[in-house]
Amino acid sequence: MNSSRLPNNIPEYLEQLRRSLAGADPALIQDALYDAEEYLRSELAEQPGRSEAEVIASVASSYGAPDEVAEIYRDTEVKVQTALRPPAPKPRTSLIGRFFGVAADPRTYSSMFYMVLSLATGIFYFLWVILGLSISGSLVIVLVGIPLLILFLGSVRLLSLVEGRLVEVMLGERMPRRPLYSARGRDWLQRIGDMFTDARTWSTLLYMLLMLPLGIVYFTITVTLLSIALPLVVAPLALLPGIDLNVWMFGIDIPRQAPFLLPLVSATGVLLLFASLHLFRGIGRLHGAIAKHLLVKTAQYS
Repeated sequence: MNSSRLPNNIPEYLEQLRRSLAGADPALIQDALYDAEEYLRSELAEQPGRSEAEVIASVASSYGAPDEVAEIYRDTEVKVQTALRPPAPKPRTSLIGRFFGVAADPRTYSSMFYMVLSLATGIFYFLWVILGLSISGSLVIVLVGIPLLILFLGSVRLLSLVEGRLVEVMLGERMPRRPLYSARGRDWLQRIGDMFTDARTWSTLLYMLLMLPLGIVYFTITVTLLSIALPLVVAPLALLPGIDLNVWMFGIDIPRQAPFLLPLVSATGVLLLFASLHLFRGIGRLHGAIAKHLLVKTAQYS
């Protein structure tokens, strides 16, 4: 690209890059903007005495103009997602095939594990936010709380990246792998201002508070459905000698009073189990969308 068409400063470069990535995943945009800002500010620090426009022009041939960088990120994202994505289950065309085919989707089980894990992470996030806000807030009047509040908000932004990795790995939703802004070239007052003025700081706090009730609901749904479905599936084992299984339905001891119903009970358990797997996968997709909305920033530069 002709150097005359290159941006004259870093914010302008980032804005052009954001425009070139229009329509891409917001998490990809955040990563690309962070990498570009980190690289450009690093080059600016290594070339003292040169203006931002001169530095951008000098690195354009190696790093690339905004539209070139955007194209590279789009291509790389496709390759990375293809490599990381678990093998897709064989497509099923029939209704029965799609219903039972959920068992072949690895995302079903990772979503189920996330739902169980969310109780522990939800408790931790909730306590971290409540304790952080209450301790730092109560000490603000004696000024000690101000640095504590800054440290707390910084930890929240760090935890959002950790949660993002869990969401991406277990639920398959693309999440940021970089922070919002590069610390290089920014003074500490500017970095503190970013934390307080960025809406995603507060939406992340909301997400962490929501994780406790969501975690309780997710855990309860998972444990309840599995504890009902699995015993029904193995109900016919009650007919084997030496195996004592209590299968009561509608006040009837099925193995002793109506053993002929055991195959029907088992079939009901199988249907409930596979319906539960569909529910787990659906909840995983829904939670991924919630996390994407509350934790990911579509960064904009003026």
